[in-house]
Amino acid sequence: MAYLNEAQHKIVSDAVAEAELTTSGEIVTVLADRSDEYNDVVLVWAAALAFTAMSLFALIPQPFMDLWDSLIGGWMHEWTTGELASMTIALGLIAFIVTWLVISWDPLRFALTPGPVITSRVHTRAIKHFKVGAERRTHGHTGVLIYLSMQEHRAEIVADEPIAKLVPAEVWGEAMADMLVEIKQGQIAEGMAAGVRDVGKVLSEHFPRAEDDQNELPDRLIEV
Repeated sequence: MAYLNEAQHKIVSDAVAEAELTTSGEIVTVLADRSDEYNDVVLVWAAALAFTAMSLFALIPQPFMDLWDSLIGGWMHEWTTGELASMTIALGLIAFIVTWLVISWDPLRFALTPGPVITSRVHTRAIKHFKVGAERRTHGHTGVLIYLSMQEHRAEIVADEPIAKLVPAEVWGEAMADMLVEIKQGQIAEGMAAGVRDVGKVLSEHFPRAEDDQNELPDRLIEV
């Protein structure tokens, strides 16, 4: 889905172009709807609740058997080993399918995904985008990626190795904070532009623009 219109894209692209006027560094911006589908998390929850349902039946089978007897007309009968096994399997399958369908609803899926898992997946996806779009694609290896993942409410700043060696992680944290102030207010384009300006200032200190510097990477915001 698209989060920004053409005018908002221009806000970010113009910020990138302006920031690069004073540095040989190259800034790439990526706005993603999500960084992962988290299907494995849904699978774990479905398997866990299926196992729980089967365990409960094994522990206290009578309520389940009484319910089944009432559903088929209220006639009590002697349960065989095969029927008990079938009921156990059926309960597990029902619990698995229902859980899978329920947790496949995005708000619940993200709510039930542990924070560290989300953070790790966003970081991994940011690194992938960086490797494709910025890493070692500039003459001096001075590319920086600003990555925003909307569904996860996470952002990442990834830099080429020469930059990472000179700029402490807390410096990028300050840029991230300025960016998120705007984004939390719903100003996505303005937030990314603020992050771009902060990153540009840092790059201009360590990698000032040379007279023969050329724009090596597109300034436009990439929305995926």
